[in-house]
Amino acid sequence: MKTLTKSALLIAGMSLAACSNGTLFGSGGGIGGSGNGAFGANGGVGVSALDPASVGYFNETVGNKILFDVDQSTLNASGRSILDGQVAWLRANPAFIAVIEGHADEQGTREYNLALGARRSNAVREYLVSQGIAGTRLRTLTYGKERPIAACSTESCYAQNRRAVTILSGSGTS
Repeated sequence: MKTLTKSALLIAGMSLAACSNGTLFGSGGGIGGSGNGAFGANGGVGVSALDPASVGYFNETVGNKILFDVDQSTLNASGRSILDGQVAWLRANPAFIAVIEGHADEQGTREYNLALGARRSNAVREYLVSQGIAGTRLRTLTYGKERPIAACSTESCYAQNRRAVTILSGSGTS
């Protein structure tokens, strides 16, 4: 009986320790290290991700990442669907501005991938503007292949790196 009790206490203690690991989801405690992800440092649901006017909600619920096909900068149906959600969120939260980062996988030259990343960020910007978001609220930036989120030489990694990411800034007040 003593062994069973000790084992149960050990498992419970390890479970609690895992829930309090602030680095589990990145340096900020939230998913992606932002601090406002769906899970806080204590393993519970973060308040910010539940607030429809928050950056955490935008990133986790609306979606801040659009994926592209190989050597493409045209939006597919999935990308347009995510962008439609971004349009609705940006209309409801006019105090925010967005920087759209264009990225590419590691295949190809640095120069080619910088240009491809620029085309991808511009495709997202143009779509948002076509849906009524003021161009003055949107900036574009390209990183090419310089900032991969997956670092390996397989198609599954390449697919994650072919993206445009919408980064929000602003006070969140109108």
